Amino acid sequence: MRSEVVKVGVDRVAHRALFKALGVLDEEMNKPFIGIANAYNTIVPGHMTLDKITQAVKEGVLLAGGVPFEFGIPGICDGIAMGHRGMSFSLPSRELIADCIESMVEAHAFDGLVVVASCDKIVPGTLMAMLRLNIPAIAVTGGPMLSEKVKGEKVSIKDAFEAAGLYKAGKLNDEELKLYEDFCAPYCGSCQGLYTANTMQILTETLGLSLPYCSTSPCASSRKLRIAKMSGIRAVELVKEDIKPLDFVNERSFENAITMDMLIGGSTNTVLHLPAIANEAGIRLDLDKFDEISRKTPHIVLLDPASKDTVVDLDESGGVPMIIKKAKDFFSNELTVSGKRLYEIAEKAVLRGRDIIMAERPYRKEGGIAILKGNLAPKGAVVKASAVREDMLKFKGNAKVYDSEELALKAILNREIEEGDVVVIRYMGPKGAPGMPEMLLPTAAIAGIGLQRVALVTDGRFSGATRGPCIGHVSPEAMEGGNIALVENGDKIEIDIPARKINVDLSEEELEERRKKWKVGERKLRGYLARYSKIVTSADRGAVLEN
Repeated sequence: MRSEVVKVGVDRVAHRALFKALGVLDEEMNKPFIGIANAYNTIVPGHMTLDKITQAVKEGVLLAGGVPFEFGIPGICDGIAMGHRGMSFSLPSRELIADCIESMVEAHAFDGLVVVASCDKIVPGTLMAMLRLNIPAIAVTGGPMLSEKVKGEKVSIKDAFEAAGLYKAGKLNDEELKLYEDFCAPYCGSCQGLYTANTMQILTETLGLSLPYCSTSPCASSRKLRIAKMSGIRAVELVKEDIKPLDFVNERSFENAITMDMLIGGSTNTVLHLPAIANEAGIRLDLDKFDEISRKTPHIVLLDPASKDTVVDLDESGGVPMIIKKAKDFFSNELTVSGKRLYEIAEKAVLRGRDIIMAERPYRKEGGIAILKGNLAPKGAVVKASAVREDMLKFKGNAKVYDSEELALKAILNREIEEGDVVVIRYMGPKGAPGMPEMLLPTAAIAGIGLQRVALVTDGRFSGATRGPCIGHVSPEAMEGGNIALVENGDKIEIDIPARKINVDLSEEELEERRKKWKVGERKLRGYLARYSKIVTSADRGAVLEN
């Protein structure tokens, strides 16, 4: 076992003494030492019950004959970080999380690893660490938040963000606004809809890195605790059987994850996270792979923000196993951390509630995410096509350009944006912001105010809660001199999602003339973001750090 390096031999007397300081017995020294990376904290709603989930994991480890050691990892709530400088730290925290887990595991020579996490950047960071370390490991994801109702309708955190625009437009009074504030996030768990957090949990299960139903079983449910305990047991079994993530996660596993993303219409942030996770396995996932799979994969599940159904409704429909069962021909039958293959798990899927998986009557013939290219995004841009109205799949409008999210939001709330406009928010990329912040506040304000024919284009990214013609990840980004830096107010921008095109109506000659006059602004960065901005790659490469 790996842990023998810290507990066997005369020269390890001090090491054993330190373990005994923790309460470890002589009889436990020859058992597998399992590290548990726990993202528990009291600032993120999706994390506030991970202590209980981790306790169940520990019980499973002990039950199977292992010795559990818990350590903490960072976790940022994107919703609370939204709309101010804090959002610049969200995506970069993904790399911090992976590095923290790697450091703790290698320093203490754990035999196996369990990662317990929830929410946007935290789950991807833990998966990056699992594949980088490639020791016996399993993921336990925290699960979705339950919903309550306002005015007789089920609401989610998306409705709270949009309530500001509704209030500004005079469509909500003070008392109604307070209801959205009080009931849109009423429980623990990852926010209810198919936003980044829940999408990544579903893709974790699809990759085979967590046990069946782990992704969709609600936060704090007894079923979640049972899955956590079984995961602890399985972690010890993996050590004894010497099964590592890269023994079963391969390129086909990632294609399965992309396929699932397209079937369910998941968050556009997966186009950042899957390549970053695959990179740790030595696998290159290009944007073209996402579009290739999207074009041949139907969209069969419609969840919030595209409908009122939530991830809990998907769980009652049979969860990930039922999707695979109904769309079996789209998946490769890969092995999972459970020791079973995807098809075997899918065969036992059970429908417990309404059937919302429309495999026989797809909502769209193509997947939920589309990759656009053109002179505005030569290396690609991303849109959640499943959340775009049919009449906005093709759109041409006048550019209104802003060099920060704050300026754009102010213009939207001041009613300076009109029907037919394309709001361009730039210098929001991995290097530019830095950290590629999400633009949920501007998109929610547009929706809340009631603007129907307005698009938004950015080299930043969008929350999975975003709906409408919102194109993000524009590459190259403005900070690197991408063409988005050259757009001026009044330029015509044409978006054609079915044709996968995004162009600004300017000749190459005009773009070159503007490029000669373009200068990148000076920034005063310090600390982590200063280091991050120097070594982060572009969005089309997953915003991974240069080796």
